Amino acid sequence: MYTVTMGFLGDVPAMAILNESIRNLYFHVTMWFAMMILLMVNLYNSIKYLGDPVLRTDEIAEESSRMAMVLGILGLLTGMVWAKYTWGAWWVNDVQLNGAAGTMLVYAAYFILRNSIEDEQKRGRIAAVYSIFAFAMMIVFIIILPRMGDSLHPGKGGNPGFSSYDLDHRLRLVFYPAVIGWTLLGVWIMNIRLRIRNINKSLES
Repeated sequence: MYTVTMGFLGDVPAMAILNESIRNLYFHVTMWFAMMILLMVNLYNSIKYLGDPVLRTDEIAEESSRMAMVLGILGLLTGMVWAKYTWGAWWVNDVQLNGAAGTMLVYAAYFILRNSIEDEQKRGRIAAVYSIFAFAMMIVFIIILPRMGDSLHPGKGGNPGFSSYDLDHRLRLVFYPAVIGWTLLGVWIMNIRLRIRNINKSLES
């Protein structure tokens, strides 16, 4: 195995087919990790709201899922670029790609549902129940189903995963901090949006 130099990121392994596109690992995969963490925040606050219907909890659930959607869409776009250079097409009939698109549609329906209900308490309860369903569907779409069928993604369909094959210690030095970085960025923007909501409420009262 030989290496390619990535400037301040150091040397990384140059794998067949992946070649220079391995750089996208720091964006595509880490964005999706951050998305899933934010969706866990949404799930936690949705369950919490069902037990104690505090409006602030529902707002956190909404804003965390909104930021998760942004990261998810960016993850899809960077994944399409990666697919073009490694598989030869922007989109292929792959179970994990289709599952990722399905996940985005499920959570898009979450926002449509919220916007269709005016009463705050009713909207919070229904959205919380739907969030539990949506998170379960996300697990099925991007974790369970890809492992049950053929997929071009690493770790799926008999392909080796991101381990010693194509994610050695040099890549991990950037990969894991990138997951933390995208997550913190998402939380930071989420908090800004929550503060803006509070300011708007204060101005309206």
